[in-house]
Amino acid sequence: VKNIEHIKFTGNKFENKKYYRHTGYPGGIKSENAEEILQGKKPEKVLTLAIKRMLKNNPLSRKQFSNLRIFPDNKHSLEAQQPKRIDFINLNKKNS
Repeated sequence: VKNIEHIKFTGNKFENKKYYRHTGYPGGIKSENAEEILQGKKPEKVLTLAIKRMLKNNPLSRKQFSNLRIFPDNKHSLEAQQPKRIDFINLNKKNS
């Protein structure tokens, strides 16, 4: 996945959706909203958390999640593999 800066949120989720994490210390719960995360050091964290929470918690999904690669911009290290864009809209018979 690339071009994280094109992520869109509907409604007021960009300002109101909270992401929580715990530091491990008593009273160490921290929260950020989507806007703060996208402007921070790791803008791909929003998409990573969304995908991780969609998967079940079992060995197969952990293996699938380990194969996920998210790049914050258009540059990536997979040029040798020549990834191709698949247009699923035109492949689906229901869309024509």
